[in-house]
Amino acid sequence: MQPIEIYTSPFCGYCHAAKRLLAKKGASYSEIDISRQPDLRQEMMGRAHGRHTVPQIFIGGKHVGGCDELYELDRAGKLDTMLAG
Repeated sequence: MQPIEIYTSPFCGYCHAAKRLLAKKGASYSEIDISRQPDLRQEMMGRAHGRHTVPQIFIGGKHVGGCDELYELDRAGKLDTMLAG
């Protein structure tokens, strides 16, 4: 399975929904809580082409977007392939 990184904050419903979908897929991920490490928001924004909302999700080092994009990939049948690499 590809490595997954997800930038989050604790009170973000979209973050929780994205993590639920990844858990349902059996995918483990590294969670980066930007509320506890604010300097990481700048890192996230650089990697996510200026996007500043959470979650921002990276699969295999590739930016896939936020929660909506993750669910869109799943509906299109592309998420499993992306997770497998």
